[in-house]
Amino acid sequence: MSQIAFLLNGDLVRLNDVAPTTTLLDWLREERRLTGTKEGCNEGDCGACTVMVTDAGGTRALNACILFLPQLDGKAVRTVEGIGAPDGQLHPVQQAMVDHHGSQCGFCTPGFVVSMACAHLNGRRDFDDQLAGNLCRCTGYAPIVRAAEAAADQPVPEWMAEDLDQLAALENGAPDLLPETADQLAVWYEEHPDATLVAGATDVGLWVTKALRDLRPVAFLGGIAELKRIETGDDVVRIGAMATLTDVGEAVAPLHPDFAELIRRYGSVQVRNAATIGGNIANGSPIGDSPPALIALGAVLHLRKGDTRREIPLEDFFLDYGKQDRAPGEFVEAVSFPRQPDRLKCYKLSKRFDQDISAVCGCFNITVQDGVVAGARIAFGGLAGIPKRAAHVEAALTGQPWTLDSDAAAYGAWAQDFTPMTDMRASADYRLETARNMLTRYVLEDTGAAARVLEVTA
Repeated sequence: MSQIAFLLNGDLVRLNDVAPTTTLLDWLREERRLTGTKEGCNEGDCGACTVMVTDAGGTRALNACILFLPQLDGKAVRTVEGIGAPDGQLHPVQQAMVDHHGSQCGFCTPGFVVSMACAHLNGRRDFDDQLAGNLCRCTGYAPIVRAAEAAADQPVPEWMAEDLDQLAALENGAPDLLPETADQLAVWYEEHPDATLVAGATDVGLWVTKALRDLRPVAFLGGIAELKRIETGDDVVRIGAMATLTDVGEAVAPLHPDFAELIRRYGSVQVRNAATIGGNIANGSPIGDSPPALIALGAVLHLRKGDTRREIPLEDFFLDYGKQDRAPGEFVEAVSFPRQPDRLKCYKLSKRFDQDISAVCGCFNITVQDGVVAGARIAFGGLAGIPKRAAHVEAALTGQPWTLDSDAAAYGAWAQDFTPMTDMRASADYRLETARNMLTRYVLEDTGAAARVLEVTA
């Protein structure tokens, strides 16, 4: 591959002919001996490998274990060794961790420090969210959160703002691996239909770190600005395939708060900063959290192969487990849904509140006129081999009074729509019953009842 260039703790790095699926974590530890960045889970769950990445879009915390080196081209990276000043002065979050006894064994501490430094730089004070992607099994979270709170009012150190000044001088390299426009990608992918397209690598990264797969040929899509656009028009919301879940959550929050809340529970901050809406759709997972919400909103998927574009309802993209309506050389360009009054409710059932895979994810978009159900779009993940609409339930509800009796009227329709499987996350009977209960919860919430875990207090 051609040369890639990035800043590492303020110093310019140029790499030639490095394997495209070399992870930043491996390179840091093995080639640079920067061993502060730890290898824990090696799949993006524990946060021990957290690094700070800055580009024109801002500064984000990312997991180095599933971050490939070409994804860093034209960016600035800071590891825990680069959080303090060049003269050894501690960053405010480092000093606060000392003062508040936020470390015991220390294995998780570098990741916490980097996540806290990112939050500090970005002015974030929602520490329960910002630190949800970092695991500590010794000290626990209380002293760490106290440290984050203590550092929050301290000014951002001058040395933390220096990276942006140097980025403009970097030149992008490896044009085949790093297309800059959708047109370039379309030409290349049509010529290499068996290639692997890497968006955020939160899924593909595990193909390398866990399955030890060789993904070549490969193209990294992070440099295609047009695929990152989110356009909120008067009639349609269009989200580019490369928009991160972080950006999608911020964009949909004013329109559909429940969708944004669902995204808040999607992975961790580090994962949401990397994962893309297009990747979450294109991988066809039956338990991906964004497709049920988008299907309930009536989303349309925009696909492209070469110069040919087509649009299909999102629910029609998922054909069977592991099979999607996507031709070789065709890629997801965007997803869109109509602007509409907010009637969307999203419910995620998992064993942990934060950073856990859904056993069942149900999304409901029910229109009520004069106390009667006038229309319904209901979609689920975790109840079938694909994200799927509850067509029989929708039909059973339509025309019914919007009461708990309408919930009962649809009771038998659930088994017509879904025959869920039993696995380690939940039994088939439990999945089906909780899906029914989610509809009950929608009715109760719509009448003003407090039905959410975070709303109920002792």
